[in-house]
Amino acid sequence: MAARRGGGHPVKLGMHSVKEPALPEKKRSNSNNEEVEGMKKIIAVLVAVTVFCSVSAPAFAAYKDEYKLDIVPSLTTAWGMGASYFTDLVRERSGGKINIKVYPSSQLTTGKQTNAFLLLRNGAIDFAVQSSINYSPQVIELNLFALPFFVANQPDRYKALDAIKEGKSGKLVIEAVEAKGVKFLAFGENGFRELTNSRKSIRTPDDLQNMKIRVVGSPLFLDIFRALGANPVNMNWSDTMSAIQQGVVDGQENPISTFYPVQMHDYHKFMTDWHYVVDPTLYVVNPAVWKSFSAEDQKLIQQAAVDAGKYMIALARIGLDDGTAHKYLESLGMVPEITDWYKQLKEVGMEVAILTPEETKAFADKTAPVLEQWREKIGAELVKAAEEDMAAVAK
Repeated sequence: MAARRGGGHPVKLGMHSVKEPALPEKKRSNSNNEEVEGMKKIIAVLVAVTVFCSVSAPAFAAYKDEYKLDIVPSLTTAWGMGASYFTDLVRERSGGKINIKVYPSSQLTTGKQTNAFLLLRNGAIDFAVQSSINYSPQVIELNLFALPFFVANQPDRYKALDAIKEGKSGKLVIEAVEAKGVKFLAFGENGFRELTNSRKSIRTPDDLQNMKIRVVGSPLFLDIFRALGANPVNMNWSDTMSAIQQGVVDGQENPISTFYPVQMHDYHKFMTDWHYVVDPTLYVVNPAVWKSFSAEDQKLIQQAAVDAGKYMIALARIGLDDGTAHKYLESLGMVPEITDWYKQLKEVGMEVAILTPEETKAFADKTAPVLEQWREKIGAELVKAAEEDMAAVAK
């Protein structure tokens, strides 16, 4: 065995370049024993170092220079801002060790947003902050949030939504997501979806007759608008604005914080404030990517997702709830420029139809058969659990 001294040429251990004086037999034996013991100690140290390196090196080598995160809209939406905040928190809290980059506008799915779940599960995408709607074709339980007027008809729709996410039904939804092969980190929120169009104010189901309404590629959304007498057109978000500009469709439905940044008001002058379905987002990660992180970094990433989710939820609700969102954002020092959406929409020339309870009921009654049909598809146990969760906070 050889060791290297001071970066120079190797020298043999236990050998000497000068002639030793003759020693009595007993003393020479003791010297040899000491050399053997010294050799054993050196070998033990070298083995320990080798084992340490072989165990430690892969843990660091497994971390990528960049992790890709998928979202559908632009970075200027509440959704995009919530995703960016997550990546900022992870980078800061990991001391720059974990770098996640947001890819907006469905770049990672080449515009096909309903393929997003499969691409994440298969490892083509590392992280995502995705709409429950876009994952619903693969995880049918996520259609719970898109049942027509299911949450909107509650006394306080935001309390009802939070009760679902934090209750038994929320746990069932998370279990369903993870059973399909994706690691769940936290909930965010895109918001309640409102209807905009270029033709007229819509206050009754009759006003929707034969109107071409762009919807996401979900069978449930097609069923809802057909029940209302409209002509739903399945279209990816990446194609929607050009279709609206060219008059291919008459209307669309999305949360205000999603359609305002793309200047929908330049083409649609009418909005119906009906909150008919809600669109939570999910912070998720590919399971193999998740397992590559140390336990400490997993905890860091999970907490960053929770914190970013709270921020996104507040952005989606500011100016639309009882003021809770504004107070939370104020505590972070991150209050956005627009805090009163109804005032802002009016200023840019949109006419907002705020429906009365009676007017909302007419839409709910029309879509009630769709809700019952999808109750069974989603799972009666899950829907019942959600009803119980909402009832618990409605008292």
